[in-house]
Amino acid sequence: MELTYLQHGFISSPIGYPTPRSSIIIPRNPKYKSVFPSIRRKNLCFASSGSTDTLVSGSRKEEPHVIVESKKTQHFVDLKAWMHSKGLPTCKVDLKEKSSHDQKLIPIHYVVASQDLEVGDVAFAVPNSLVVTLERVLGNETIAEMLTTNKLSELACLALYLMYEKKQGKKSFWYPYIRELDRQRGRGQLAVESPLLWSEVELDYLTGSPTKAEVLEREEGIKREYDELDTVWFMAGSLFKQYPYDLPTEAFPFEIFKQAFVAVQSCVVHLQKVNLARRFALVPLGPPLLAYKSNCKAMLTAVEGAVQLVVDRPYKTGDPIVVWCGPQPNSKLLLNYGFVDEDNPYDRILVEASLNTEDPQYQDKRMVAQRNNKLSVQVFQVKAGKEKEAVFDMLPYLRLGYVTDPSEMQSVISSQGPICPVSPCMERAVLDQLSSYFKARLARYPTTISEDEAMLADINLNPKKRVATQLVKLEKKMLNACHQTTVEMINQLPDLSVSPCPAPYAPQIR
Repeated sequence: MELTYLQHGFISSPIGYPTPRSSIIIPRNPKYKSVFPSIRRKNLCFASSGSTDTLVSGSRKEEPHVIVESKKTQHFVDLKAWMHSKGLPTCKVDLKEKSSHDQKLIPIHYVVASQDLEVGDVAFAVPNSLVVTLERVLGNETIAEMLTTNKLSELACLALYLMYEKKQGKKSFWYPYIRELDRQRGRGQLAVESPLLWSEVELDYLTGSPTKAEVLEREEGIKREYDELDTVWFMAGSLFKQYPYDLPTEAFPFEIFKQAFVAVQSCVVHLQKVNLARRFALVPLGPPLLAYKSNCKAMLTAVEGAVQLVVDRPYKTGDPIVVWCGPQPNSKLLLNYGFVDEDNPYDRILVEASLNTEDPQYQDKRMVAQRNNKLSVQVFQVKAGKEKEAVFDMLPYLRLGYVTDPSEMQSVISSQGPICPVSPCMERAVLDQLSSYFKARLARYPTTISEDEAMLADINLNPKKRVATQLVKLEKKMLNACHQTTVEMINQLPDLSVSPCPAPYAPQIR
């Protein structure tokens, strides 16, 4: 997300819409360190670059970062003019500028229609010579597949490449593009960075949301990637031959790499129907200069010799161009791109249920669950607007967990469907457990939905707090709808005086 944080090198991470997959970590071979005794800490990026793009202060344990553009670098690199000079054909878009929520941050650019567009028009076609992919970076598809299949994600490799490129300053072919990524700082539609770059205080805006744990987990994954960066250096030495003694972990501190990774994450595009070494691409004029919209169907696509954008809706001159970000829930939109879409048809929360492994009939129940396309630890998706359907989908699985009589279990095994014998007390127990779960999960949030709405009505609300509040409000709406469904079902039971069945091996819900 951020290329700007690279103090004297480059800083900056599935559209890019798929979430970066976990890398398979291999142990580092200590013998390599002894091969290069001349490597010293003085090779750190902030000691090896000739110019400074930003001044960074603060850390997660302190106040939020304060970013100030160096006066001698306060010049605008015309990205579009550079692209035209390098082969970009005439296109139908321009770049405009909008201010950031933080006056300490320079404005960001965004792509607009330079003329009226109709559905099906090609807004632009960026030639492959201006697209950064692992095939271009490594020059070898086999090495690219080997690295990303067994060791590192594509995002880590792309971030590392751009970090080394930035060390060259204006000598780098990609200098204008890197400067644009620095300007953007991986900010989303509200000019907000991914929570991966928030302070601890700012992360507390997400209290109660599983997204907070996802942020910390993703950060740990990035750290694991960082620890394996030297693998790329050793396996693809030809790529970094201009820096024969600059091992990545010696040249770039972790915080710099994380910022670079997050920047790449915010703008990488997932191309379809291309070889594996080209599937993740950085496309100038693509995101984050393009806005994401969940109900948009326009995508950057690979065509012969280029990556193009065909618009899916009419635009007037000056209108911002939008693209689809894939079927991602709001938690991923915030984590990857720094924004929340309140009209997101793909928004969802997850409910994990599991059969009790202490249950004497666990193996039989596991077999029945698998027969009905469920697992012993099953994740249910609660989609926005379809909460009732999600609750109905959970019930057969939970009822199975409540079966205690061996003869009833044999009846379930011999049946052809997911139907369990349902007694009034079992149904009450299942619904009570579900209701209690949704209430407990709602109680984790420090605010109510009405309080969230009151905060969002404040036009001066901090943008990071705004997107976080939007996220938790939408999560609470889904949880509340699930809870209301279970309460309604309890109220429809024929005899409310029936006590819940005892359940020594009740399934667990998380």
